[in-house]
Amino acid sequence: MLQGTTALITGASRGIGKAIALDMAHSGANIALNYIGNSEEADAVRTLILKENVRCETYECDISDFNESKRMSGDVLKDFSRVDILVNNAGIARDNPLLGINEKDYDDVMNINLKGAFNMIKHLYPNFMKNRSGTIINIASVCGLRGWEWQANYAASKGGLIALTKTVAKELAGRGVTCNAIAPGLIETDMTAKLTGSKKDSFVASIPLQRAGRPGDVSKLAVFLAGAGASYITGEVIKVDGGLCI
Repeated sequence: MLQGTTALITGASRGIGKAIALDMAHSGANIALNYIGNSEEADAVRTLILKENVRCETYECDISDFNESKRMSGDVLKDFSRVDILVNNAGIARDNPLLGINEKDYDDVMNINLKGAFNMIKHLYPNFMKNRSGTIINIASVCGLRGWEWQANYAASKGGLIALTKTVAKELAGRGVTCNAIAPGLIETDMTAKLTGSKKDSFVASIPLQRAGRPGDVSKLAVFLAGAGASYITGEVIKVDGGLCI
């Protein structure tokens, strides 16, 4: 149970982030919900979270912007006094063969997926140092472990996020803070909805469990990693991929 803790979750208005926010709230955590662009989606998730009798506040912020993410981190600390759980979930994809990836597509993916996580960890680093407890969970991808055609930018960002995870785990271990990464495979979200027809069927056929994952498959693991039962686990990358990368 996460009773009385505060979790800041980026990109939490939809998909995996939404599932993590709802499951952590169900486990008793107060939620600082980051989103960008669609306030109606964020408000709808907040309404669901409040039914769990926990506190929830929403924060619109482009986490790839160093100063904006610093401002949001300060606002969250002002509102909740501390952050016990940081989930770096926000991410985008701009898929193309490497020759078709332009500079903007590369920079946008790296800035949100990797720099955004760096920004959030950096701004909340003193919070975790002071509290001498807490956990950071980075949502990576199996692409960051094995690479994937047409996803050079996405795979590079997630591979960097895995390296960042291990580095932060080493730096903060002495303060009682854990840092782990979850590496999803094919999960049914808006991001993967464009994979349809025979292409999707072929992908699913390559998964030993013969199905795509659901956001809840990832969120349940995030709740575990944030709880006392995972207090001796740090620097790990745990795949949630139905056996795709066995």
